Amino acid sequence: MKSLPLLALLIALPLGAAEPLSLSDAIRRSWSAQAGLKAGEAMVESRRAEALAYEGLRLPTVGIQAYGMRTDEPMMAFGVKLNQARIGMMDFNPATLNKPEAIGAFGGGLSLQQPLYAGGRISAAREAGRLLAESERASQERRKQEVALAIVQAYFGAEVADQAHAWVGETIAWAEEMERFVRARVDQGLWLPSELARVKAFRATAEAQGAEIQKQQRTARSGLGLLTGGNPVEAPLSTPLESPGSAVGGTGNAERADLQAAALQAQAAAQGSRAARGGLLPEVGLELGAGTLRHSLSDGGHWTSASVGLRWKLFNEPERRKAQAAAAQERAAREMLSFKRQQAAHEVREARDSVTAATARIQAARQALAAAEESRRLREARHKEGLLPLLEVLDAQAALEGARTLLLQSLYDLRVNQARLDLALGTPIEGVQ
Repeated sequence: MKSLPLLALLIALPLGAAEPLSLSDAIRRSWSAQAGLKAGEAMVESRRAEALAYEGLRLPTVGIQAYGMRTDEPMMAFGVKLNQARIGMMDFNPATLNKPEAIGAFGGGLSLQQPLYAGGRISAAREAGRLLAESERASQERRKQEVALAIVQAYFGAEVADQAHAWVGETIAWAEEMERFVRARVDQGLWLPSELARVKAFRATAEAQGAEIQKQQRTARSGLGLLTGGNPVEAPLSTPLESPGSAVGGTGNAERADLQAAALQAQAAAQGSRAARGGLLPEVGLELGAGTLRHSLSDGGHWTSASVGLRWKLFNEPERRKAQAAAAQERAAREMLSFKRQQAAHEVREARDSVTAATARIQAARQALAAAEESRRLREARHKEGLLPLLEVLDAQAALEGARTLLLQSLYDLRVNQARLDLALGTPIEGVQ
């Protein structure tokens, strides 16, 4: 059972050879390498492309066409010759009109269509596209901060497991030394064999805890690797678990990214409602065209056209219903924004209270740890003098382990709750930009 410290040493050797990983480096690595955030960046690019597409709605549509034909259909044949600018008197002969010879032609055309007025739909669609693109960008910033919080949890979870592993190694070493001492007393006939069995059972329990902590180490480092977009992290962690200070008094410098996204979505919904209402209004458009139809490269006709048109569907029940639905969506977006702001205020209050409570627990845990260390020292000394039973010493050691666990958990809670407070306030987590 003495192989556990050796195993820990073998695990520590490759860790020591790797470049130390700081918390800020882990966060930045996740922002650049994690597949989930890369997918979010692709969504941002998609929204930007859609916004550019909406920008193009105000531009004219230009089309070009080319065609060739051969026909003896009477009306088509007469029209083709007319467009080719080669109608003659013989073409008005009834026999020729009724039964024309097959005629061939080729030509092409150019057209331009420009919307002049569309009931505000074009400008509303352009603005909605811009707002949705900005909303997606803000949502991506929020996703980055949420990943940063997850990094904080995994990073310091790994540090807690590392420290717990070191402490359980100390406990095992202490139990082995105690076992040698008790064995010597049993061999001398001074103590009962049950005392040796008791200390062996204590050491076995500590070794089992060590195996469980090793599993927690692997799990935490694997999770950290997943969040940073790679394999399980094996590098030593260089950012200390001890918090540099509390952020309880922070107020945040700007509105949270998710609230910005919700506000932009509400504005986009308002523009969508405006566009839907525009479907009930008339449309005015300009169309320009030019074409040619030729009998040969040097023989043919050409023409130009220009028109301004108005179209108004005076009764359009589907569009009216769409306008009602868009108005309801706008109200829903605004109510959701209001709820998210209330939720954000609740999260800030809750996070502040959690930071305050964790800070208080750390002070109590430090005092409990100091008392437990002193208690174990005194009981161990009195036990070796034969003044206390072994059970008292083992109880003191168990109390020391509990105090260490409480301190580690309190330090972890404080660091994570400070990160949650940063997230709730909309400030950069751990100050990482």
